[in-house]
Amino acid sequence: MAEMARQEFDAIVIGAGQAGPPLAARLAGAGKRVAIIERKHMGGTCVNNGCMPTKTMVASAYAAWLAREAHRFGVGTGPVTVDMLKVRERKETVVQTARGNVTRWMETTPGIALVRGHARFSGPNTVDIGDAQLTAPHIFINTGARAVVPPIPGIEGVPVLTNIDVMDLAEVPQHLLIIGGSYIGLEFAQIFRRLGAQVTVVEQAATLLPREDADVSAAIAEILSGESIRLEAGASELALEQHDAITVARFRDASSQAQQLSVDRVLVATGRRPNTDELGLDAAGVDVDKRGCIIVDDMCRTSQPHIWALGEVNGRGAFTHTAYNDFEIVAANLLDGGNRKITDRHTVYALFIDPPLGRIGMTEAEACAKGLSILVGKRPMSRVGRAVESGETRGMMKVVIDADSQALLGVAVLGYRGDEAVQALLAPLYSGVKVRDITNVTYIHPTVTELLPFVIAEAALRK
Repeated sequence: MAEMARQEFDAIVIGAGQAGPPLAARLAGAGKRVAIIERKHMGGTCVNNGCMPTKTMVASAYAAWLAREAHRFGVGTGPVTVDMLKVRERKETVVQTARGNVTRWMETTPGIALVRGHARFSGPNTVDIGDAQLTAPHIFINTGARAVVPPIPGIEGVPVLTNIDVMDLAEVPQHLLIIGGSYIGLEFAQIFRRLGAQVTVVEQAATLLPREDADVSAAIAEILSGESIRLEAGASELALEQHDAITVARFRDASSQAQQLSVDRVLVATGRRPNTDELGLDAAGVDVDKRGCIIVDDMCRTSQPHIWALGEVNGRGAFTHTAYNDFEIVAANLLDGGNRKITDRHTVYALFIDPPLGRIGMTEAEACAKGLSILVGKRPMSRVGRAVESGETRGMMKVVIDADSQALLGVAVLGYRGDEAVQALLAPLYSGVKVRDITNVTYIHPTVTELLPFVIAEAALRK
């Protein structure tokens, strides 16, 4: 057997997701010789089958919905049609552009060698790719995660879709069954309902989005059911059968009543699994947990202190922004003499249905579980002037305040521009300022953000 060609680097980055390329660029800028390895598409989940393509489809679906709703604004339209091939083409253009930008960045940055192929550890400092062996004193893993297909009876005989291939459909399904009522599943539920499909969501948990407060979950369910999306939370005994081009789904609903559906497409959105099983982590001495996530400390270091794991693969955040923050933590600590930690960041994310949910900090349930004395403020979006003027009054605002310290603990804005408005309170959340310092600020009228201090003030007055 021929000996492997050996190449030495100062650093190896495995995976070109959201953390990998900027880290490679920072290391190269610091004078390091860096190899970045990618076996498939540059840009990771966000660019290729996550944020960018899905939000492109959200925009297409919104355009179809708004055209149908235009009469509410005094605007007349003709019949609304959807061309899925053009929707797909538009999505693919966005993906290819972003992927190309990342590729060119890595190909043209001095000090970076872009290596194509599957990486596998053969030792703590060595990574094999085909007939080449790369070595480095510092190695960074950014390999992301993939969709999980659960062991549902009969599913092995059904041509199920995941979040990747559902975006490549050439036609709108007649009836789309979505298994899983969490963030990915609900975004696709509204997308395809607005594009013209009949949609049913089956969720095993008693409520949709069980990590959200019950009132927020209920408001989300009201929005989706208001668009004629069938929601079956608390479902059990789900089984599937394939009959030619039709899938028959049988389950028991929350009342234990037997239900049966005939659908032409099935999307599985029940969770994700880290891409660690083919990395040879045993050879590197890198520990993983029972889910397959690489175990890291607060600085993203693995059980091998010269190996770091960033992004979804470390189980400490499932978002593009948390992956990028992992990069910032590693770069600051390794190159700038910093002491940044994962535990320094607050929860912050959005559910990109329309209207969206933006959430930062703790939920009411999380604050209560910590034994905190809290104050809660709420306001329906029907009492937000900008939402009323825009014809979008669905949803609510909610704030959670520490009753003792008068510090902001968490905010949820489910409603018109909620994903943007909620971020106005990120800096106060991080700095721990008193809520009176938030309410003393003058905000622009008419905006959604201007109402948040009123909700905070109303909550604080209840003490």
